[in-house]
Amino acid sequence: MTKFSDLKLGPKVQKAIDEAGYTEPTPIQAGAIPAALEGRDVLGIAQTGTGKTASFTLPMITQLARGRAKARMPRSLVLCPTRELAAQVAENFDTYSKHVKLTKALLIGGVSFKEQDVLIDRGVDVLIATPGRLLDHHERGKLLLNDVKIMVVDEADRMLDMGFIPDIERIFSLVPFTRQTLFFSATMAPEIERITNTFLSNPERVEVARQATASETIEQGVVLFKGSRKDRQASEKRKLLRALIDAEGDACSNAIIFCNRKMDVDTVAKSLSKYGYDAAPIHGDLEQSQRTRTLDGFRAGDLRFLVASDVAARGLDVPAVSHVFNFDVPSHAEDYVHRIGRTGRAGRDGKAIMICVPSDERNLEDVERLLQKPIPRLANPAAPAAADTGAPAEQTSEVAAPEAATAETPKPKRTRTRRKREEAPQAEAAPAAAPVEAPVDVPVAAPADDVAAAELADIAPAPVDKPEAAEQAASGRAPSRNGRRGDNRVVGMGDHMPTFIEKSFEERMVR
Repeated sequence: MTKFSDLKLGPKVQKAIDEAGYTEPTPIQAGAIPAALEGRDVLGIAQTGTGKTASFTLPMITQLARGRAKARMPRSLVLCPTRELAAQVAENFDTYSKHVKLTKALLIGGVSFKEQDVLIDRGVDVLIATPGRLLDHHERGKLLLNDVKIMVVDEADRMLDMGFIPDIERIFSLVPFTRQTLFFSATMAPEIERITNTFLSNPERVEVARQATASETIEQGVVLFKGSRKDRQASEKRKLLRALIDAEGDACSNAIIFCNRKMDVDTVAKSLSKYGYDAAPIHGDLEQSQRTRTLDGFRAGDLRFLVASDVAARGLDVPAVSHVFNFDVPSHAEDYVHRIGRTGRAGRDGKAIMICVPSDERNLEDVERLLQKPIPRLANPAAPAAADTGAPAEQTSEVAAPEAATAETPKPKRTRTRRKREEAPQAEAAPAAAPVEAPVDVPVAAPADDVAAAELADIAPAPVDKPEAAEQAASGRAPSRNGRRGDNRVVGMGDHMPTFIEKSFEERMVR
């Protein structure tokens, strides 16, 4: 059995390892450390929780123990995809280099440029950074990469798959061609591996486990769930999550709950807090101080549930995470391996439970294809409540029981349009049903003379009998536009035509 003392690390580094209580290296450490000490490029592939971070920090500290950094010119560079992983790598350097006088700087977003500039100006042996903040310092003229001798890309597949490819290529063009390059990751897809071949020169490939495999100490399971209605599926899914947590009981001492979207991270965290669960969110849109405070509280045991996006799926090292809940099936199958790798670390037992809705079934197939084995199906903890109502088990919801208990069908909502449609036939039938009333004779005072009587006759002529009106009223037909009836007959002005119209044009011209 190989021991750390057999790896030819520096005596001061070996002393720090002994004080940390480690005696035997993991397989990835035993394979990568000797090659790195020889100055060779290394491509390390191993599942999460196997100590990849120590695989490059220990040989780097041994090699950097001799020499001194110049101002603004770091001697080594470690690139990480997330701020949390970069901060964790920095902690590892502090642990293993406490007997070696090495300086380091952490360049991540959410921290003042001024504080970071002060560290760079003093000269650093180890520079740990995210790509974006590193290029920001370089563009401001505060950082030179001409003296980098060792370059490490941690979580290499994620770095190249998260849209960092242009930044990575630019950073590699800024460091010397003669640098030593170390790539470490849990997964390495073939297309990503072809890209890494352009950055590594005859690397020592150390692959201690099949790519994209999860630890055998992690018990996995998935619950297939379908909401009772589309608009209720989200709330019912959160209820299912609470039921899964309750079903684990005291065995669930703490857990990380992963969601695909940042919005869902906030929603799930608020929902758990509302129902009395000690939960807090962490994702990329939060302030760095809040993210650090939340993560520290979870590590210290002050926080039981950490609801996170994939920002916490890579490299997050919390030794005693009992459970991982995948609220969503990850869009990328490789992310599933990283997520569940937060539990069952360093040989401990762990449990990973995932919720799969019908829209995520294709992603579930991709995950099982990557694992090359099916994930065991678990029963829905809320199924007994659904059985009482006769509803399918997967349709259990927060409101399903009250609805099932209601026997009568709710009345449709009476809208304005519905009322108009109901009243329209009645309005049309009204004229046909109403009897045709005879004209009422209104008594008019007798005119004073015959002339007045004639004028009155011109203004208010006697009613004319119109049999068509009665016929149309009986049939329900109304007169057409412009006063025309159905027979298209033109109606003249009648006997009440004014006298001036009867006069000829010549008479009017003469006058």
